Amino acid sequence: MSANLFDHLPPVTSSDEEFTTLLGEPGLIVQRIVSTGQASPPGFWYDQADAEWVLLLEGEALLRFADESAARHLYPGDHLDIAAGRKHRVEWTKPGTHTVWLAVHRPGQAA
Repeated sequence: MSANLFDHLPPVTSSDEEFTTLLGEPGLIVQRIVSTGQASPPGFWYDQADAEWVLLLEGEALLRFADESAARHLYPGDHLDIAAGRKHRVEWTKPGTHTVWLAVHRPGQAA
């Protein structure tokens, strides 16, 4: 069975991010995440037990790490590996459009 990552996107006016698991097996989860202007709540930091590799496919985002002074501005094609336990947050995603992420979660050593 085949599918397209850009099929069935939520409306750009959606108030919630959409998380869709594309593949899940022990030790590996692949998700499509669609943001439509959402950001992490003030003061909130992701601190995940697993490592996460993310690829921005469409849109724009600002991703901030607790150990860095400035957010990274991500554009389509930008990708990065986030070590397990490395605190990070989404500072901004471009409103009025789809910001489409591909995220791969896997076991990893803490930063």
